[in-house]
Amino acid sequence: MIRYHKFLLSFLLLFPAFSLLISFREADHGQTAARWVVIKGGSLQVQGSTNINTFNCAITGYSSPDTIVVYKKQGNAAAVSLNGGLSLDVKLFDCRNPVMTSDLRKTLKAKDYPKLKIRFLSLNEFPKLDSQTDNVTGVVDIELAGVTRRFIVNYKFFRDQQKIIRLIGERDVHFSDFNLTPPRKLGGMIKTDNKLRVQFELGMKSI
Repeated sequence: MIRYHKFLLSFLLLFPAFSLLISFREADHGQTAARWVVIKGGSLQVQGSTNINTFNCAITGYSSPDTIVVYKKQGNAAAVSLNGGLSLDVKLFDCRNPVMTSDLRKTLKAKDYPKLKIRFLSLNEFPKLDSQTDNVTGVVDIELAGVTRRFIVNYKFFRDQQKIIRLIGERDVHFSDFNLTPPRKLGGMIKTDNKLRVQFELGMKSI
């Protein structure tokens, strides 16, 4: 009984501080507008080229049940902030060519930095989420090979017939953005371009 009273007293003393922390967090973000849970089946594709051909590498079947919280800024109808992200295994990249797959994983330092992380930060407006495609821009942090860079991403949002929110994000990045050197083969005769086209597709449900 004495232990119970001590626990109750500690909780009552800490509860105001906990409530204050929550209020500060809500004040920083704004009012919660939506919560989206990522469902199975997402993918991330990387498209690039060399001086002799093009390549397409992908991580498919993303299945982590991440939650993205959407906040609308108070007093600003257009401003939308996000809290949430993705964490993908770099070793799951598949280029449909064993040599190219191995080269890409090695270039991205998969052994030392096994995760590619995308953290969603904001949207320029809240998407309409109807059957028509809505084009929106947003800001993300991408962490790759131990380096984090911030980018503006072009999004396409729509809701399909199963009421699933579909998100497609696209952005050009460079190996050099993450202090990486594009792979070369045959003594430098085959050179990979510095630029990559990154596209990720997600399905989400509102909760």
